[in-house]
Amino acid sequence: MGAHRMDDAVPAEPGAYVLLIELGAPLALETASLARAVLPAGRYAYCGSAYGPGGLKARIGRHLRQDKAQRWHVDHLTRAGRIVDFRAVPGGRECDLLGRLLKAPGASVPVPGFGSSDCRRCPAHLVALPGDFELGASREEKRREFS
Repeated sequence: MGAHRMDDAVPAEPGAYVLLIELGAPLALETASLARAVLPAGRYAYCGSAYGPGGLKARIGRHLRQDKAQRWHVDHLTRAGRIVDFRAVPGGRECDLLGRLLKAPGASVPVPGFGSSDCRRCPAHLVALPGDFELGASREEKRREFS
């Protein structure tokens, strides 16, 4: 999938999603809650939820735009980096997606608390991944992996 392109098949129903983000240079996070953390250049996956108006289509569409207010931790990353792929999971839960991603070889939590300030279950909703990590080669593989 090309960077910053919305897939017409993304439903407007509620669910969870994964953004696969490529960060070309280190990023200093200037937020009070993350205490001056720095993300090194690399590949990251952010897990989020879309249970508000417009569901997955609206939320992923917002993340794909560059001209947005910085409301959430991930906004810093999506403005500085490039979304190289995403996965929408209707009815899914972000914590379940994170759990699956953390099982990938080489996966780690780079900044405790990133994107999970309202979650008591997860150490963060951002995962650092090896540079060659992909969400899957085909839509069917992605469906099986993240459903």
